[in-house]
Amino acid sequence: MTDQLNDQLLSELFTINDFVRFGASAFNQAGLYFGHGTDNAWDEAVFLTMFTLNLPDNLFAQVGDCKLTKQEKVELVAIFKRRIDEEIPAAYLTNQANFAGLPFYVDERVLVPRSPIGELIQQQFKQQLPKGLKPERILDLCTGSGCIAIACAYQFPDAEVDAVDLSIDALNVCQINIESHGLMEQVIPIQSDIFSGVEGQVYDLIVTNPPYVDQEDVDALPKEFLHEPEMGLGSGSDGLDITRKILAQASAHLTEQGVLICEVGNSQVHLQVEYPEVDFTWLTFEKGGHGVFMLTKAQLEQHLAIFRARA
Repeated sequence: MTDQLNDQLLSELFTINDFVRFGASAFNQAGLYFGHGTDNAWDEAVFLTMFTLNLPDNLFAQVGDCKLTKQEKVELVAIFKRRIDEEIPAAYLTNQANFAGLPFYVDERVLVPRSPIGELIQQQFKQQLPKGLKPERILDLCTGSGCIAIACAYQFPDAEVDAVDLSIDALNVCQINIESHGLMEQVIPIQSDIFSGVEGQVYDLIVTNPPYVDQEDVDALPKEFLHEPEMGLGSGSDGLDITRKILAQASAHLTEQGVLICEVGNSQVHLQVEYPEVDFTWLTFEKGGHGVFMLTKAQLEQHLAIFRARA
């Protein structure tokens, strides 16, 4: 946006609705990518506008016709300009993201939460866990912002939850979120290269959203993704480098009735080619999403020789 356009906006736009409409049009014209909290230009404009005005999103319909002060207009133009010129995901501009109905702090040290696993958590994994099993210990592997671990803690308040990640930067963000949700006694952040930091520990449920983007997809990612930590996205040419290690080691960290839930996204096709012998249970989602599988401890042990040979 040029300075001349900025001045024009300040003089020609008056209400919250005016700015949201303009923002949505400008975002579409700029060809921005949406997928870090919203999936369209209108919702993105509403989110950024209401954040800038320090108002909750659910008030938008009630305040849309309210006129803005000059200072509010200046601040809105500034955040729209950053979103367009720098192609920064809105969640990083606001340091806010939602996952499984909960708010989280995020910055460029962690991926923006967007896993479909959130839907499973809100359902307390009722279709995946053995009937009647209330997990006493849960592991969130590759925790990032801690969103999966914290959401699990809300759904299973009596469970101990370990949140592990190789990145100290990510764990520092995770700690911010643990403290903001008041879960310091329940959710424990641990530095760990996959399972190295929890040696000898076993869990009723292991949930993991590891890096899984294959190299072809990494090379084609929209610019918004370049603001996310690279180590949280790519995982070798087929996206399975870390997943192979998880499959080879997970059974040793599960209780007898334990379950592994793992997301591999578009690399599902590579996983099925790599392990044609394995009967992965691919999970379905009401709110959209794909590439999440489930394996029990018994299934992991059944194919352990294969998993270890290809790790």
